[in-house]
Amino acid sequence: MAELPVVLGLGAAVLLASVLAVRLSTRVGLPSLLLYLLLGVLLGKAGFGIQLTDPTLTQSLGLAALVLILTEGGLTTRWSSVKPALAQGIALSTVAVGLSVAITGAALHWLLGLDWRMALLWGAVLASTDSAAVFSVLRTLGIRRRLVGALEIESGLNDAPAYIAVVVLAEGSRLDWTLPLLVVYELLAGLAVGAALGWLGAWALRRAALPATGLYPLATVAMCVVAYACGQFAHASGLLATYVAALILGNARLPHRSDTVSFAEGMGWLAQIGLFVLLGLFATPERLLYAVVPGLVAGAVVLLLARPLSVLVSQLPFRVPWREQVFLSWAGLRGAVPIVLAMIPLALGLPDAERLVDAVFVLVVVLTLVQGTTLSRLAGVLGLSAETEPKEIEVDSAALDELQAALLQVRIQRGSRLHGVYLTELRLPAGASLSLIVRDGKSFTPQRTTRLQEGDQLLVVATESALETAERRLRAVDRAGPLARWRGESGR
Repeated sequence: MAELPVVLGLGAAVLLASVLAVRLSTRVGLPSLLLYLLLGVLLGKAGFGIQLTDPTLTQSLGLAALVLILTEGGLTTRWSSVKPALAQGIALSTVAVGLSVAITGAALHWLLGLDWRMALLWGAVLASTDSAAVFSVLRTLGIRRRLVGALEIESGLNDAPAYIAVVVLAEGSRLDWTLPLLVVYELLAGLAVGAALGWLGAWALRRAALPATGLYPLATVAMCVVAYACGQFAHASGLLATYVAALILGNARLPHRSDTVSFAEGMGWLAQIGLFVLLGLFATPERLLYAVVPGLVAGAVVLLLARPLSVLVSQLPFRVPWREQVFLSWAGLRGAVPIVLAMIPLALGLPDAERLVDAVFVLVVVLTLVQGTTLSRLAGVLGLSAETEPKEIEVDSAALDELQAALLQVRIQRGSRLHGVYLTELRLPAGASLSLIVRDGKSFTPQRTTRLQEGDQLLVVATESALETAERRLRAVDRAGPLARWRGESGR
């Protein structure tokens, strides 16, 4: 008991430092996930001497954090945003994962001299993009919605097939014709479990009369965790069940939805911080020096060969323009998930598993630095930025839940066709209204004769039924002006 104040104080200090790291990362353009890793390393063997040496415990805690991250990702994902890119995201999370495992495995078998099973295991560990990295990085960039939607669906779904592949290869399961059937079963069963529990949870929460508002967010998150447990008990993909249940619950008409989303975001940040600090504690800096070369080789293979080829093949049916393919290839962010997956063979005592963990750690740091700091600039060079995209902001107000309304915040960037448009020409749908304009630091209520200008920030109030139409109208006018409909611009 005497150590309890020290543990609580140290934990609170780490959490506060991590929160401040988010602010620092936005100023210097460095992904905050790396700062959490650094904080963990400083607390570990190289600094304060706190070291985590049990790979099984690290893997279990990592999976628990991943469940919460997927829960937050699903609850905060707008179905209307990802629906147009659903097929693309599914192709990226299945076909691209399989191709990435094969290409990476073949290349590392040749370059690093690994035996085939270990080479494919490296490929499986590195095949999954990281949901924490994608959700925290891409949502802060002004990227076109369809691209963000495809990448969000991919990052939410591809953990499941990558996890299955790692477990199969690490356990030395027999590779025969039944393996594809097993993978298909686990994915379809996980999808069914998640959909069933998501629908059941939404139905129950709408009819529950809980005595306190704060119980609704707890019940929603708990339902997503139950989906993971049920999926695992059914020998299905618990990770897929978690994300699907969260996606359904996040887009259902739940009581106090804004409170639930805010709570889920807080839990997601806590899980991300805890996960990366945890992995930093597990790292041994002096051992990482010997993993620099294999880590850089594996990173180059993934970034320059496996990811581009897997994106190219998986997106062929959708005729994706080459600029978008380049962005999708570069935006395959790696984060904590590959490190967590690498703990599986280490916990099973596989030879060379320690080398895999160290190489993946190096790879994640390098790729996060290279990709995370250049994504925004690459989008601008490729002409894919869409900084005027309407962004939904969550407001802790029960009245909005009762009115089934949402707020949209829009910034008019230089070159936008919204510049010079009169309020009467905006023609938002019934149920949506431009309620406030902030111009040169001063806010005012617009009149019918108000003319929009570059640099304006707009606050639009819309009912749920009018929300998607209002977003499409704003995007259409942004691209083609007030006569967007006549010019064939739908705003999709």
